[in-house]
Amino acid sequence: MLRTVALKSLLKPLAALLALGLALASGPAQALSRIKDLASVEGVRSNQILGYGIVVGLNGTGDTLNNAPFTKQSLTAMLERLGVNTRGANMRTANVAAVMVTANLPPFATQGTRIDVTVSALGDAKSLQGGTLLVTPLLGADGEVYAVSQGPVAIAGFSAEGDASKITRGVPTVGRIANGGVVEREIDFALNKLKTLRLSLRNPDLTTARRMAAAINDFLGGEAAEPTDPSTVVLQIPPRFQGNMIRMLTDIEQLRIEPDQLARIVIDERSGIIVMGKDVRVSTVAVAQGNLTVTITEQPQVSQPEPLSNGETVVTPRTNVKVDTGAANKLALVRESVTLAELVDGLNALGIGPRDLISILQAIKASGALQAEIEVM
Repeated sequence: MLRTVALKSLLKPLAALLALGLALASGPAQALSRIKDLASVEGVRSNQILGYGIVVGLNGTGDTLNNAPFTKQSLTAMLERLGVNTRGANMRTANVAAVMVTANLPPFATQGTRIDVTVSALGDAKSLQGGTLLVTPLLGADGEVYAVSQGPVAIAGFSAEGDASKITRGVPTVGRIANGGVVEREIDFALNKLKTLRLSLRNPDLTTARRMAAAINDFLGGEAAEPTDPSTVVLQIPPRFQGNMIRMLTDIEQLRIEPDQLARIVIDERSGIIVMGKDVRVSTVAVAQGNLTVTITEQPQVSQPEPLSNGETVVTPRTNVKVDTGAANKLALVRESVTLAELVDGLNALGIGPRDLISILQAIKASGALQAEIEVM
């Protein structure tokens, strides 16, 4: 009986240590990311295409033809192609607008694939609501036509006005046509015939590139992957995967590694937003923050004479001036190598807002006590 009790007393601490070990082992796994989310295959990317077109059917919110000569010329040329001669005629329509049509051609898009297009007014049109885009060819950087777009324009904003008031919500001069473009030309890219692949890191980093190459080599069982710079990992295709690139890439994309990053603080002074990474550290430094505030309050009093005294009612000014030197703000000590949470708690203890916090972080950086890069947006 005593041996059983003693055995149970020994197993309890052992079980606690085992649970703690499992928790510590499973903790870092949450920070692992897939290679699919960290890098992209070089050459597998979208391409920008654009075109010039005309939107018709607007309810008097189109371009003023006298102020937008390109709209008038485009309308005249379009009508001539349809057999209508308007040369020399004085056109006064306000239901037409010249627009730029933009879209992204996704990788490996085949003929007949539909894509979304964005329509933006080029002239002085007030709104594209209710308009229809006429057939518009979309060209690539090489001048070739890769898609054709047409369809009704949908806008997210609106505009309404009267004789003495006007209200606008959103941007009524920009619209979108869902599935409004049809791919007419494919971009050739023989992914399956490549002998070498280049993986491009979205956030270049030497340590991340090395970890990515090591994970790929462990999976393939050789030295096929090699980082050449902080943003590129070159992969030599093993013989067993040649001609079957999709299978290899599918497996490699699911490999998980822990990405590394610089200790960085991002500051947006316009909105007062501060974002700090988990590796931000500071040396021992004392911080104090105080403001000089002068408050002036006017409380005028009225002096009323007694009845039948032939006196006049006068206003007697009374001014109250208050000066706050911020004496309540104390000198705070920030310990060396504190964590991000401790740093935030220490700075919040000073009772300061985001605007003053930006100045304090920049001052700590100038003193050499902040081991992080500050990026001001």
